[in-house]
Amino acid sequence: MAAFTELSQMPQTSPWVGAEPAERWYALQTRLQREKVVEQRLMERGVQTFLPMVTEVRRWSDRRKKIQIPLFSSYLFVKLAPSKVERVRVLSVDGVFNFVGPRREGTPIPDSQIEAVRALVDGQLPWSSHPFLNIGQRVRIRSGALQGVEGILVSRSGENSLVISVEAIQRSMAVRIEGYDVEAV
Repeated sequence: MAAFTELSQMPQTSPWVGAEPAERWYALQTRLQREKVVEQRLMERGVQTFLPMVTEVRRWSDRRKKIQIPLFSSYLFVKLAPSKVERVRVLSVDGVFNFVGPRREGTPIPDSQIEAVRALVDGQLPWSSHPFLNIGQRVRIRSGALQGVEGILVSRSGENSLVISVEAIQRSMAVRIEGYDVEAV
């Protein structure tokens, strides 16, 4: 009984009490064409946001006009500490579908990736949208001398290569594909 009394009188502490988890970037999925409105509402609630915008020239029958559009349609980024209170504060904003990640709980995005996007957009460098490709994914070359060739995308020492395999004889060869336009198969 004495041991029980000693335990019950000990202060009940948690490793999370007194220490806030570090803020991380997360992607949010929004309603179509509601990214700017959602960003404004989140900022009004004190949430740090990042909505990368790009300038695009739109043509109508009588005129051309430069407009600002989101780089990633239906997505924006928020920086917050991973807690239920923060999660509810963000998800209660009209126009927010959910966090992007497993079970819609949100996967932290490394600061370096956000900074890379920010540098590209702020620097106003020429760029073009490209389908997301994973190392190990089957791809096809879309243009040039190797047009139509399919294989597996690999990366060695920072260089991307296409591995072409002849399965019947279990042999492969790799060709460097820097500068080639590739697409997922």
